[in-house]
Amino acid sequence: MLPEQCRAARGFLDWTQDCLAERAGVSRSTIRSFEGQRRGLHRATEEQLVRVLEDAGICFLSDGRHGPGVRLRRLRTNATKPAQA
Repeated sequence: MLPEQCRAARGFLDWTQDCLAERAGVSRSTIRSFEGQRRGLHRATEEQLVRVLEDAGICFLSDGRHGPGVRLRRLRTNATKPAQA
């Protein structure tokens, strides 16, 4: 997953960095640093983020003819709303 894909995925879902961090069980600073291209992700962290985003309906597109990207596979109403504390 590229930082641009992470930002785009959050945009499709209307999730903040805080929301993604909470759902994935990582810190907001991890998301912020990755999306800001200040540091990469550990493999396990990347796998966790990808799983959470895919479970919410995001499909990651490989680096094909048009480059890497994301699309919304399906919209699950409960996945687009932040978890209640």
